[in-house]
Amino acid sequence: MTRTNPYVKEIIKDSLMSIGEEMFVALARTSMSPIIYEVLDYACGLTDAKGNLISQGNGVTSFIGMLSPMVKSVLDKFEGGEDLRAGDIIIINDPYIGGGSHLSDVGLVMPIFHENKLVAFSANKGHWTDVGGKNPGSLTSDSSEIYQEGLQLSGVKLFDAGILNKGVETIITDNIRLPQFSIGDMWAQVAALRTGEKRFKELCDLHSKETIEQVINDLISSSEEYSQQVISSLPKGVFEAEDYIEGDPEKGGPYKIKVKVTITEDEFICDFRGSHPQVAHPVNCSYFGLLASVRVMYLAIVQPQFNITEGLFRPLKIITDEKSILSAERPAPVSMNFEARLGGAELIWKALAPEIPEKLPAGHSLSVCSVTVAGTHPDNGEDFLIVEPSVGGWGAANEADGQSGQFCMGNGETYNVPIEVAEAKYGVLVDNYGFRKDSSGAGEYIGGRGVVRSYEILSDNQYLSATYGRHQFKPWGMKGGEKGASSYIEVHKSNGDIIGPLGVTTRLRLDKGDVVDLVTPSGGGYGNPSDREYGKVERDIKNGFYTEEEAIDQFGYKQR
Repeated sequence: MTRTNPYVKEIIKDSLMSIGEEMFVALARTSMSPIIYEVLDYACGLTDAKGNLISQGNGVTSFIGMLSPMVKSVLDKFEGGEDLRAGDIIIINDPYIGGGSHLSDVGLVMPIFHENKLVAFSANKGHWTDVGGKNPGSLTSDSSEIYQEGLQLSGVKLFDAGILNKGVETIITDNIRLPQFSIGDMWAQVAALRTGEKRFKELCDLHSKETIEQVINDLISSSEEYSQQVISSLPKGVFEAEDYIEGDPEKGGPYKIKVKVTITEDEFICDFRGSHPQVAHPVNCSYFGLLASVRVMYLAIVQPQFNITEGLFRPLKIITDEKSILSAERPAPVSMNFEARLGGAELIWKALAPEIPEKLPAGHSLSVCSVTVAGTHPDNGEDFLIVEPSVGGWGAANEADGQSGQFCMGNGETYNVPIEVAEAKYGVLVDNYGFRKDSSGAGEYIGGRGVVRSYEILSDNQYLSATYGRHQFKPWGMKGGEKGASSYIEVHKSNGDIIGPLGVTTRLRLDKGDVVDLVTPSGGGYGNPSDREYGKVERDIKNGFYTEEEAIDQFGYKQR
């Protein structure tokens, strides 16, 4: 085949990236739920005809590793694409066959045909407000099997040759709470898929499908070459780390996890064998969930400055035991799967950070710190449902303090729900939202601050479910830096009673006048605290991060 003009190749490469970004914007602008249009808990992208990732626009970083396995599972189910037709849209949220995470993250896949040939797939995945199950919001902190967590969709045609399968839509609608939100988001996902299909077909018309295929293959190959070049420059050897998945202390745990990272000239091998077996508690993740988060960690190490394609991940190998807490199998519950998959990914971070501190800082908040509050809005009498992650502190690096009030590595380019939106849509008043003030994360460079978010409850019979990781094991420090601060949840009842501190709570009843304090972890410090510059310690005191007494104790501070 004739070599593609390099200028045309650049145009096509940038066009593919633009398509992913346009799909991303289209979904946000047409969605119904704050978890989508405010938090950006979704991702969109394109794969080639074999399911290899070629372009993506995403808010949640972990989704970058979920689209291609999802598309490949569709190919497997539909005879390699032989049973797919133009206009088909397949819906899938099964975490055990490529869905990746938990049932709340619902994926749609659309084959793209040009001149009657399957040439690509348009795909997306978004967090639905509710997919049924035993708890409002479908985030169950006490489920013992996946059947309690919501409706499972293992890859069925939502659209058949462009015609909506109303039977599937009815099954979904009849099994979820607040269908106006989830079904509204489903249609937004459909709009995004069709945007991707339209733009990709236009690209084929402009440059021919043969040229597009050649450029895609070149991009995948060049990504693989880049990845192997970076690996060849990394320290070689075997690097190990251990940590714990906490879960609910009343249900069991903590659960030990471990990794052995082997770096050779051309492979990056992550061996998680020896980690705890799967448990009847929803902190498990499937292999696909682990794969997604390990890919995020891998990207942090190889740091590509171009389109992310499937080729970038080819040197990456992942090994697990069967039915491990990091590679669970049906019917293990996975609603809080982010505790396992992010814990597994951060093990790689912990193992390699001492070797490549210019790339990896000290330990961070790690947990999604998920919160759901269900109740009735006092102004209009309508049911409301808060479903949101929480920001925390990142660890300090070898030349910088940690970032404060940022989402964990699994959430990436996402945002919190603004106070104004929360108070308008939900039956709560936000009493406080600010950085926590304590003596944690000291070092030559200090760990970033977690946050305190306080909800005053405005109506009776609201129910809180939350899972805050790092409530037992603090984020780790590096090179003599101190550990960060643990997370916790406290409920101050209107009668003066205090419930907590807790790390996990399930359907805890709240009534008017109660106040919930949600406190996220702070990051670990880097370097000996006594080496921190005097001026920086003064600034820390001024900012309220440390009292003068704490600064004297932690840093040897002496007022001039």
